[in-house]
Amino acid sequence: MKSKKYTVRKFINDVHLWLGISSSIILLIICLTGTVLTFEEEIKSLFSEEMIVSPKEAVFPIETLTTKLAAEGEVTRVSISPKKVKPYEFSVKTNKEDRRGTTFFVDQHSGTYTKSEPNVLDGFFMTMFKLHRWLLLDMSIGRPIVGIATIIFLILSITGIVLWFPKKKLKKLKWKHLKPGFKVAWRAKWKRVNHDLHVTLGFYTAIFLIIMSLTGLFWSFEWYKDAGSAVLGTEVFGGRGGGPKVDSKIASEIASEIESINFAEILKITERELPFEGTTVLQIPADEKDIFSIRKHHDKDFLQTATDELKIDRDGTIISKEIFSEKPLNVQIASSIKAIHLGTIFGWFSKTIYFISCLIATSLPITGMIIWLNKMKKKPKKISIMKTTEIVGKN
Repeated sequence: MKSKKYTVRKFINDVHLWLGISSSIILLIICLTGTVLTFEEEIKSLFSEEMIVSPKEAVFPIETLTTKLAAEGEVTRVSISPKKVKPYEFSVKTNKEDRRGTTFFVDQHSGTYTKSEPNVLDGFFMTMFKLHRWLLLDMSIGRPIVGIATIIFLILSITGIVLWFPKKKLKKLKWKHLKPGFKVAWRAKWKRVNHDLHVTLGFYTAIFLIIMSLTGLFWSFEWYKDAGSAVLGTEVFGGRGGGPKVDSKIASEIASEIESINFAEILKITERELPFEGTTVLQIPADEKDIFSIRKHHDKDFLQTATDELKIDRDGTIISKEIFSEKPLNVQIASSIKAIHLGTIFGWFSKTIYFISCLIATSLPITGMIIWLNKMKKKPKKISIMKTTEIVGKN
């Protein structure tokens, strides 16, 4: 009996099969936790009490509110929502261990404030996060394991796209050959339905899974982050920690003689220079020599993660102005890696797509394993038929 030729497609199929089987459990965990984490903030907001402000004309100066909160710790920044019913959100370092700061919600009209309370789901989502990033193992062990699994997932997504195409030469491919791959034969037997769910749904979500894999690797391997930064031509995660410190342009000998502008004037300058509706974040200067740093988010636009920045000196002079849309494309991509990975880049629109994609990705190891088990069941039958034929032939 003539043996079948081992083709490139067969090799790709074997790579897809055995990599999928070997990593199925880890990929199932990563995809499932990714699905849960997609709408973390929205789900947690359902279980937390929100302070609602009654809008009035009189508003307390930010300086006054900062002084009030100084009793709680070091006030580092304030976030002002464009919605008038939203309170100001101050970040306060309540102790040395509180590096990121604790959020305090302040009624800008009455001056009353409340400290943000722990959410009942904080523990659950933190567990999901640790599972997603390092499988609840020690970070030094779990992170590379997740990284390797992510590389495998990337290979599976690419080989899956290749295997989706029918066994035809590109010149002979017609729509009738491709059409079955775009739909699930729901009326067929369950084996065919399971096969279509794996192949068809996997094809539809492949591009999003590839994007998630490529961006997710930035957290797994330092070498990958360095390589990605080199390819993009700008440092990925380079803005962490607020970037390099910018000093005042006012000469030190006359700085004490100049009266510093207040936050009300800073907000007016911000509205003039950045005339769009969005959340404004003001860094509270640590001392009289520090400049004012302002970030304004395009959270009302389609590209919700875009942020414009201003650096304003103590006398109101604009030191620097960075408009996200005016930055080179490579810088825009590098600064949006986290948003691209999480699906927050286009708000609810991209989050919904990511949620569906992650949900489908969670099912792929299961449907793929079922396909493999069904094929394994068929092999003994073929062997028994061949043996029966040999026996009949001998007799």
